[in-house]
Amino acid sequence: MNRRDFLTGLTLTGIATQFPILAQSGSSQLLLKPPGLNQGDTVGLVTPASPILKQHLKWIQLQLAQQELTVKVAPHALSKYGYLAGTDQQRAADINLMFADPTVNGIIATGGGWGSSRILSLLDYNLIRQHPKIFLGYSDITALLLGLYSKTGLVTFHGLLGTSMWNPYSVSWLQKLLFEGQTITFQNSPDVPVQTIYRGQAKGQLIGGNLSVLSALVGSEYLPSWQGKILFVEDVGEDIYRIDRMLTHLKLAGILDQISGFIFGQCTSCTKGEGNEPSLTLWQVLTDLIQPLGIPAWYGSMIGHIRDQFTIPLGIEVEIDTEQGTIKMLENAVV
Repeated sequence: MNRRDFLTGLTLTGIATQFPILAQSGSSQLLLKPPGLNQGDTVGLVTPASPILKQHLKWIQLQLAQQELTVKVAPHALSKYGYLAGTDQQRAADINLMFADPTVNGIIATGGGWGSSRILSLLDYNLIRQHPKIFLGYSDITALLLGLYSKTGLVTFHGLLGTSMWNPYSVSWLQKLLFEGQTITFQNSPDVPVQTIYRGQAKGQLIGGNLSVLSALVGSEYLPSWQGKILFVEDVGEDIYRIDRMLTHLKLAGILDQISGFIFGQCTSCTKGEGNEPSLTLWQVLTDLIQPLGIPAWYGSMIGHIRDQFTIPLGIEVEIDTEQGTIKMLENAVV
């Protein structure tokens, strides 16, 4: 299985327009918080990256029905254009349409793969700013989570794709955050340990996502100011030297020197690669590049390409504790 297959996030083998709500965070970033979800609400399904199949769509509709949500499928959600789910214009138009539709209360990406970065310049950010809605996904969808936040201030959500396994653990975090509007402290299950890279506590706005996607956006207008931010990253199917290369890229770009805290979630199927070539361990890479920053940092948060995962809000002020491995929200993410 290649990396793009990993990033689709498919886990099916086992089977009212409102006025913008602005809030000032601990930094100068002006946040736009979307309305929370309620049972009976309609969510729009978009496919911003790689194509999905009809049976995937049926799976998604079943999962969302169990959350007592109604589904509206975007016109090009099942389109195909090579390894993309339709042309760039079609995929961007679907997102713009869902933000503009007054009957849609939230938007969920069906899957990942590749292609979200290609449509960033085609989105109508003025429209999106006027119609703030929950936007949920991860993996390649990181590009949209970061782009929407950076261009509009909209709080976005790194969490379940439509094609993810909507198991009780993952759904419980999503419900607390998006339906109940709770101010959550995220902490791993007891059987999932964390490793402290540098001890301490830190406060700041939480920003991040898939490391490969984030790294590829460096130098573009679709990343925020990093000063004082808490950066979280995760990845899947990458050789360790590539993780090294991407973190080094963030270091050379000055990003790591600006942040106040660092969290590496899970690096699923990240290995030294094939053959007997010498390799650093992932832990050596993290201690080489992150520990010298002298900022609170840890590895192992339940964020990423894993069965049981948190739903993480981007842009919200948080406090982290590296020894406990906790992310404490200091404000709610929805209104």
